[in-house]
Amino acid sequence: MILPVARGVVRNMAQHRFELPIEGADIAAAYYQTDDEGRLILIHSEVPSEYSGRGIGSALARGVFDFARAEGLKLVLRCPFMNIWFARHPDYGDVVDG
Repeated sequence: MILPVARGVVRNMAQHRFELPIEGADIAAAYYQTDDEGRLILIHSEVPSEYSGRGIGSALARGVFDFARAEGLKLVLRCPFMNIWFARHPDYGDVVDG
């Protein structure tokens, strides 16, 4: 099941990832696992290298964090990129739990 999230980001529950369509079939993706407490553990993010430096990873992260906030979910950051993004956007501290 694919559900719209925020800012063009969709949640692909079957693939356990958030997706941001870029162009054509290209997407940026943030992969997650769900723990026993219902938290989303962000484990890996990908942006195709040809789109590097265009702010796509940041747009993906903002969509994921906005989704967590809107749904009352907590995020556990195991993905290095998501950790770096959060360090620059501490106003999302209400959704981060580790």
